[in-house]
Amino acid sequence: MNENSEIQKLLHKFILNQCTAEETDEVVAYYRKNKLTSDFPSVEDVKLLSNEIPEMDEATAEKIFSNVLASAKEIEQAEIITTRNPYRKYLAIAASFLVLASIGISYQRGFFNSKKDTIINNSNEITLQLENGDIQVISANKKSEIADAEGNVVGNQNGNKIVYDTETTLEKLVYNTIKIPYGKRFELQLSDGTIVHLNSGTTLKYPVKFIASENRQVFLDGEAFFDVAKDKTHPFVVNADNLNVRVLGTHFNVSNYPEDKLTDVVLVEGSVGLYTANEKFNAEKNTVLKPGFKGSFSKTDNQIKTKAVVTDVYTAWIKGGLTFREMTFKDISKKLERHYNVTIVNQNAKLSNEKFNASFGDEPIAKVLSYFNEIHGINYTLKNNEVLIK
Repeated sequence: MNENSEIQKLLHKFILNQCTAEETDEVVAYYRKNKLTSDFPSVEDVKLLSNEIPEMDEATAEKIFSNVLASAKEIEQAEIITTRNPYRKYLAIAASFLVLASIGISYQRGFFNSKKDTIINNSNEITLQLENGDIQVISANKKSEIADAEGNVVGNQNGNKIVYDTETTLEKLVYNTIKIPYGKRFELQLSDGTIVHLNSGTTLKYPVKFIASENRQVFLDGEAFFDVAKDKTHPFVVNADNLNVRVLGTHFNVSNYPEDKLTDVVLVEGSVGLYTANEKFNAEKNTVLKPGFKGSFSKTDNQIKTKAVVTDVYTAWIKGGLTFREMTFKDISKKLERHYNVTIVNQNAKLSNEKFNASFGDEPIAKVLSYFNEIHGINYTLKNNEVLIK
């Protein structure tokens, strides 16, 4: 129905904290009208609201539901008690409900299969999900110990980086999943010494400790730069949905955002093999990149094309920079939204397909927009993390 269709659009924006004040009011009004703020909805309620949610086994549904209930309690304890803004109660419970309603999209993308698990969280904070589903918030300006579900320390966080213990005694694969929201970046040092730089809007699932009998495999949605520790007997494999990237020890960048049509792999040093997820690696048959080359995997036809590139263009983000080469403003807008955690509404249809070359350091978005204003004369307003271009 039309109301369901409209509320679904708001669900996605609300989960990403991208709603305007007016849209937030609309979400609150919807839940108040339907009296969903006094009694938390069940899994069945959510299925009725969203016809996009496929059938899932009851154990999976209940596990997800339990996580959301726990999240709701934390939100209520932290935010409900206030005399200045009575609507915060409705926002808190609605937020938790919206996270549950988003299961449809996540379930369809395969986040609840044996390889992946989604993070149930709508926060703008960096979050770490443990093997048992528990979620920890990572504050980038603090130091803390990283513990597993049993309370054993497996690593340490110092500011914007987590270093996993190389001496942990785990004898089976146990995964952590870290989620980086828009506007933030983070760094991991895995148990084998591999360094991973994570860009904004990225989720990475990885073993707390790599096991001697297994390949070193991680699962990526988003963008990351890998500096892989050399180990000739244990290949390092990045699973980017339908593409696998296999290395022994090298430096490379993988960009695999769900909304992009291509998965791009840029090799800085060493060599990498590219092959589809349903294939076995074969160095003679699969695509092997050389340094200074990019491999682009089409998500529509599973084809891989390669070309020589300037690698700095694709790795500038690690230090907070942005570089665009012959990129349409439509694609630039996606990158700006992730980099700055803003929403860009472009009402100038002609501008969307204009191509630009530009480089920026760690600059505020106002300076980036002023550049486009100078060279193209765009008419824009920037307010409350929303950019409107006319």
